[in-house]
Amino acid sequence: MNLPSPIVSRIAPTPSGYLHLGNAFSFVLTWLIVRSQSGANFLHLRIDDLDADRKRPEYVQDVFDTLEWLGVSYDAGPRSVEEFEDVFSQRHRIPAYNAAIERLCTVSEAVFACECSRMQIVAASPTGRYPGTCRSRGLEFDVSNTALRLTVPDEKVVRVQDWLQGEVDVAIGQTMGSFVVRRKDGIPAYHLASVVDDCSMGVNVIVRGADLLPSTAAQVLFAQKLPLLQFQKTQFFHHPLLTEADGRKLSKSDGSLSLRSLRDDGVKATQVYQYVARALKLEYTNVQTIGELLEVFSMDALKELAGRNHLTV
Repeated sequence: MNLPSPIVSRIAPTPSGYLHLGNAFSFVLTWLIVRSQSGANFLHLRIDDLDADRKRPEYVQDVFDTLEWLGVSYDAGPRSVEEFEDVFSQRHRIPAYNAAIERLCTVSEAVFACECSRMQIVAASPTGRYPGTCRSRGLEFDVSNTALRLTVPDEKVVRVQDWLQGEVDVAIGQTMGSFVVRRKDGIPAYHLASVVDDCSMGVNVIVRGADLLPSTAAQVLFAQKLPLLQFQKTQFFHHPLLTEADGRKLSKSDGSLSLRSLRDDGVKATQVYQYVARALKLEYTNVQTIGELLEVFSMDALKELAGRNHLTV
């Protein structure tokens, strides 16, 4: 699979906790892919902050501290918490998200309104997957305290083209079901906002963890419904998850290997570069700077990640 030229990619953390080593791994891989290719390639920083309940200023600051610590440069995006809030917060782009929702509502049977509460969904479906309760009720789209959900049949399968794994069929009907595109409070949901932003930025390469394959499938399906042909041409790299020694996925919610804690303990970013070099089985692993890592990196090295479900830290 050939990379697009020029590459336009993004780093898109959510400020819902302190970033961990898994985030650093993904950021560095993204940077390496973009910077290793000739041409006018471009890397955005986008901080996805629609989940205002979990957002904290210190988490936003942690994004900038982490990128500076890693030496990961980017070409567009905020340079401080203040600039982020004033110019780059997703709340400034809500009109664009709402326009996409309005377009979606004109597509026959693409979405339906739902008044179910989280408690009702869990009671009807122990796994938490939406059971389709309101799918055929014909509720009005603009009634207060109702969400909008994308219509996803239970048997729906979405094929994702992945640079590392090849073609992957995701049973989106069983893994996610009819997911929300507009929340009950009227705020556009994450999947919709992410796709709209990727298209507006011209993103054509996305690097993310393998645990987000269902999210990718959901976003591809949304792009097909609207349709957004640009997003459907995006190339994806789903890298293995970084896990702790006991197999648990690294998580911001439990502070797993917080990069902030590592920095406070005097850990240098060199250790991250060397971890990446070992994971990719590069010939030289004792790299000291991100520039040295770039010198020994090649796209062929990414094949070392193919078929691997996780990497232990």
